[in-house]
Amino acid sequence: MATLRTYALPLLLALIGGAALLLVWPSPAADAQPAEPVAAAGFDGGGPWHNSPPLRLEQLRGQVVLVEFWTYACSNCLNVAPYVHQWHARYAPQGLRVVGVHTPEFAYEGLQGNVRHAIRRLDISWPVVQDNQYRIWNAWGNRFWPALYLVDRQGRVVYRHYGEGDYARTESEIQRLLASP
Repeated sequence: MATLRTYALPLLLALIGGAALLLVWPSPAADAQPAEPVAAAGFDGGGPWHNSPPLRLEQLRGQVVLVEFWTYACSNCLNVAPYVHQWHARYAPQGLRVVGVHTPEFAYEGLQGNVRHAIRRLDISWPVVQDNQYRIWNAWGNRFWPALYLVDRQGRVVYRHYGEGDYARTESEIQRLLASP
């Protein structure tokens, strides 16, 4: 019996770990992708707004917009945050607008005070809308945290990136869109 426990338990744990890894392994869709230009869905149905009065996508027409779907307890979102900060600091003077869509994964992440505290802690100065009912998430067809969408000056989503990484490509797309009329 002891021999069985010595070999069976580690094998069982390895199988369970392997199955769990397959469940969280990114799908081919979880990557940087140029998007076929499609009208951006906007921010209807969300609220409250932090760092800004409520925004409508129409107000941002003529600007390049980076929309970031995130939640403050997601380690992947926290890993992307420094890049979003850099892009905001570097490109806001050239016309980039960043809008955060905070869509909670867990109930405590939807509490307004917790989101407000996270925004202060993470030093986020751009507008953030809470999307506790997933209305914005669903309207955009989003499925991942974090997710970055670039909206061109005509209000069309032309690039998306799911998850971490490929920061140079995302920044290149920001530069390309800012250089376009």
